[in-house]
Amino acid sequence: MDNAEALARINATVISCRACPRLVVWREKVAKEKRASFAAEEYWGRPIPSFGDPQARLLIVGLAPAAHGANRTGRMFTGDRSGEWLFGSLHRTGYANQPTALHKDDGLALTDAYIAAIVRCAPPANKPLPEERDRCLPYLVEELRFLDRVRVIVALGGFAWDGTLRALSATETIPKPRPRFGHLAEARIGRYVLLGSYHPSQQNTFTGKLTREMLDSVFLRARALSEDP
Repeated sequence: MDNAEALARINATVISCRACPRLVVWREKVAKEKRASFAAEEYWGRPIPSFGDPQARLLIVGLAPAAHGANRTGRMFTGDRSGEWLFGSLHRTGYANQPTALHKDDGLALTDAYIAAIVRCAPPANKPLPEERDRCLPYLVEELRFLDRVRVIVALGGFAWDGTLRALSATETIPKPRPRFGHLAEARIGRYVLLGSYHPSQQNTFTGKLTREMLDSVFLRARALSEDP
């Protein structure tokens, strides 16, 4: 089994997961009731698989799917404002072939980047419980086994930073004191560099806490780090 096949197998397992009763109820409730502006659409309503380039040197880790974004479209960061910012930046920095992500069959392709999340189901109020995080983390641990060219991991927000450290602790020694999250914070952990970025949520982008230039700087730094010999 090559890496692409192994990652596809992990994704198939993710999609069928029902390990967290609270999240199962919520994601399916949202998919049934829908938002008025998407009333005519069929929601995905299941866990969201990772996607991207199996030979990627960059792994991007988010918090969890948005209720009316990825939970609707079936693809990470697709169909919401956070995705507009993320894929716009990935396009400007050479990781994506287009700046938009509207639905999972829109032709979007990533080069040298792969996108995952700490929690794969949309959580109520966008706040997974610690036990839900811990049930989901083995998927990320397993993905890292087969993303064997990854050298840089961008964590979008403090929750993703903490979850990524927990996943890495399965195979790597976490430095002490424990690396702290911040925008453009860097931590070398085994063969990886963990790079922090404010999450491209509306809370951050509307207030100016995160600008397009700030987000681009993260992926430009990621490219420089991943190309270091």
